Amino acid sequence: MTSLADRYERIKSALPAHVKLIAVSKTRSETEIKALYELGHRAFGENYPQELKEKQPLLPDDIEWHFIGHLQTNKVKLIAPFVHLVHAADSERLLDELDKRAATLDRTIAVLLQVHVAKEDTKHGFAPDELRAALPHWAGRWPNLRVRGLMAMASLTDDAEIAAREFKTVAQLFNELRTMGIFAVDDFTELSMGMSGDLDAAIGNGSTMVRVGTALFGPRA
Repeated sequence: MTSLADRYERIKSALPAHVKLIAVSKTRSETEIKALYELGHRAFGENYPQELKEKQPLLPDDIEWHFIGHLQTNKVKLIAPFVHLVHAADSERLLDELDKRAATLDRTIAVLLQVHVAKEDTKHGFAPDELRAALPHWAGRWPNLRVRGLMAMASLTDDAEIAAREFKTVAQLFNELRTMGIFAVDDFTELSMGMSGDLDAAIGNGSTMVRVGTALFGPRA
C-alpha cells in the first residue's frame, strides 16, 4: 500500500501549477489531517459544519478551511468565524445569511456561487440562466462577502464526455460573468470543479481548484 506522502506527491505532480488541491478531510481524524499538514499542505475541505467547528480549534491556525458541502442557513454561524472559502453558495437566502454573519463578526467571507449543471436533482445551485438574470440586481447587495468565482459538480457518471460538456458550460458562464462587471475581475478568478473521478475533464475546462479525498488519504478505516 502506498504511503500518504507518495499519494500526495503523485497527485500534486499531476496538477498544473495554477490548480489548487483541496484535500477533502470530512470524517478524517485530526491525526490524518495533521499528517498531511506536516507534508506542507494547507487547504482542507469539509462538508459538515458541526464536524468542522469541532476540528478547527484542535488543528494549526494557518490551515485554510474550505467548506465544500451544501450549507444550511442555520449552520452558517458554526463556521463563519474562521472559514476561508465557502464553495457552495447555492441560494440568495444563504448569501444573505453569510453576509449577515460576516457583518456581525466584522470580517469578509469569500464565497463561490454554485452552478447547477448536473443531471441529478439532488445537486444544488443556480441554473446558468438564473445567474445571468440575477447578477445585475446583486451589485452591492452583500458588502461583507467577496465573490471569488463559481463552483460546480458534474453528473455522477462514468462518461467523461458528459462531465467535460458540463464543465465546459460552467467555464463559458464563468468567462461571461467576468465581463459583466458586477464583481471585480481581480476577485472573480476561481473555478472550483473536479473531484477524483473527473479531474482531467475539469482541468481541461479551466478549473483552478480540485477536491480530492480518498485518492489522497486512502480508504477510510
